[in-house]
Amino acid sequence: MQYINIANEGVKSLSPYQAGKPIEELERELGITNIIKLASNENPFGFPESAKQAIINQLNDLTRYPDANGFELKAAVSKKFGVAPNQVTLGNGSNDLLELFAHTFAGEKDEIIYSQYAFIVYPLVTKAINAVAREIPAKNWGHDLEGFLAAINEKTKLIFIANPNNPTGNFLTEAEVDRFLAEVPENVIVVLDEAYTEFTAEHERLNSFGLLQKYPNLIISRSLSKAYGLAGLRIGYAVSNPEIADLLNRVRQPFNCNSLALASAVAVMNDDEFVKKVAENNRLEMARYEAFCQAQGLEYIPSKGNFITIDFKQPAAPIYEALLREGVIVRPIAGYGMPNHLRISIGLPEENDRFFKALIKVLKN
Repeated sequence: MQYINIANEGVKSLSPYQAGKPIEELERELGITNIIKLASNENPFGFPESAKQAIINQLNDLTRYPDANGFELKAAVSKKFGVAPNQVTLGNGSNDLLELFAHTFAGEKDEIIYSQYAFIVYPLVTKAINAVAREIPAKNWGHDLEGFLAAINEKTKLIFIANPNNPTGNFLTEAEVDRFLAEVPENVIVVLDEAYTEFTAEHERLNSFGLLQKYPNLIISRSLSKAYGLAGLRIGYAVSNPEIADLLNRVRQPFNCNSLALASAVAVMNDDEFVKKVAENNRLEMARYEAFCQAQGLEYIPSKGNFITIDFKQPAAPIYEALLREGVIVRPIAGYGMPNHLRISIGLPEENDRFFKALIKVLKN
């Protein structure tokens, strides 16, 4: 029996999501230690102390189910951003939310629009529900919003926009997004995926929640995995108008956010000093990466995220493998249609020094 024959039609063409290689896996494969991982856009400062204390306080209650409605976290999001609690939907990481949006608003043969070189979860969730993918060719590695508008038709249900975009780091200004939303029909849902928004400079960061007041078909999705350092706990949130939030919460699985994640998220939501420290390191070290690339004659895509994508003008897989042997894990992105590129997460200064030294050695050999 070949069970693929009875699988959902959209699932038949899917390949599993390829995450960044874990440190433990490389240790097993090559028998080396002192490895640094700059592959998964994780927080180089580790777990914030505020979250650690919240977990300790929660340990005695792990025999209880978590608060299915996430009252305290919704209240924290509400207070921080000036939105109503009934506008908030919680997810097991923002990936969970992206899948939730697709299941809620699109079905078989409906169309979902996203960009070439955009986050790979968009095509994954589109195929999983057997919807029709409308991948719009990228413009300078980023979103072609005019192309998005031209692709909208009566079958369009959902548009995904990552800003900053992963894996390229491209960024759309508030004026660009505002003009775009003004042209999108109200019956088409637009998801603004802001997993990396905390790494943008405050003067250029979108007032997304202000846009939400103007455009009721907008959903804002955010993650606590990156700047807040909670990647291992899997927690994210979305903000939308109350009617959309109600629909999302009808589809959302009960208890999709565990107790430790909820408690940690409440704690870090107000840990502005930690996030500020993370963002400042990213700003300073990004400048070092850009200077390094320029000095080495390497082309890169200017990035507003906590990563930089380098174009080696040749298949990057051998460079990736050679870096592994130097104990440096980065991210190959051939699966995004970018076989000549590697994406490197911005680490601590000493980690970035290791990468610079290793890459120079690899490129000389």
